[in-house]
Amino acid sequence: MAGIPDTLKGRSYTRVSDWTPDELRTALDLADELKVERARRKELRILPGRTVGLIFRKPSTRTRISSEVGIAELGGMALYVPSADLQLSRGESTRDTAIVLSRFLSAILIRTFDQAEVDEFAEHATIPILNGLTDAAHPLQALADAMTIRERFGTFTGVRVAYLGDGNNVCHSLMRIAARTGMHFVAACPEGYEPDPGIVASCTADAVASGGSVDVVTDATDGVRDAQVLYTDVWTSMGQDDEHERRLRDLDPFRLDAAKLALAGQDAVAMHCLPAHVGEEITADVLYGDRSLVWDQAENRLHVYKAVLALTVR
Repeated sequence: MAGIPDTLKGRSYTRVSDWTPDELRTALDLADELKVERARRKELRILPGRTVGLIFRKPSTRTRISSEVGIAELGGMALYVPSADLQLSRGESTRDTAIVLSRFLSAILIRTFDQAEVDEFAEHATIPILNGLTDAAHPLQALADAMTIRERFGTFTGVRVAYLGDGNNVCHSLMRIAARTGMHFVAACPEGYEPDPGIVASCTADAVASGGSVDVVTDATDGVRDAQVLYTDVWTSMGQDDEHERRLRDLDPFRLDAAKLALAGQDAVAMHCLPAHVGEEITADVLYGDRSLVWDQAENRLHVYKAVLALTVR
């Protein structure tokens, strides 16, 4: 395995746009290497003696398990800290918490609601802050998505990605990494569910620089035609339960099903960041079918998380 560059040491990863296209590719290349070495059962104690804090305000399966396993496989220790167990829950400031925890830990992964909380941690901490999900962004998921796409197609350049459904945090981060790596990205969302216009404009500029493209449409058929990757996410995210019935009605035409796969390219694959609500945003035959990359995608969360830790933790 090649040496790990030190150019990202001490850096945070709070959104995809924190890192340049070259830095994102460095992380993805390292994730590929780490995946190979894990398959060989090679032990890589890259971070001995380091402790990484995991602050969670939202429940998790993939983020928590991949992070704890990844830290252990790199020779470090994970410290799971539910936010309710911190003085944050009793009014201590984010600034004070970030300063103190920086004296104890080597990095912090935060999974929360408000992006501003992650940004404030990153502003005041002296250790890397990693975004495990906010309502605005899911950057580690985007890295795993990109890794999975490149595994399948051998390149990013020119790959056509169609995202179906709610233009949410996952859509934002996937759009950004697609734009920075030369993919052609379209978000097919009903009116009122489009991704943030400011993020779309910024990603469009990134795509011009990389040779890719970004588009937003309100017709699912237009979105999936000739796509190579069809991607979806849950229609009702955490904190939106009171909107569930309305969302089901509004998003029904954007379900990822066999008919939409048939409209896409012959090599088209299905992706979903999970958890899936089978029968809502995706059908069982697609999720569990032979054109699904969902389980590779989930596994790759482990490899990209290990890569980001190896690159950023001092």
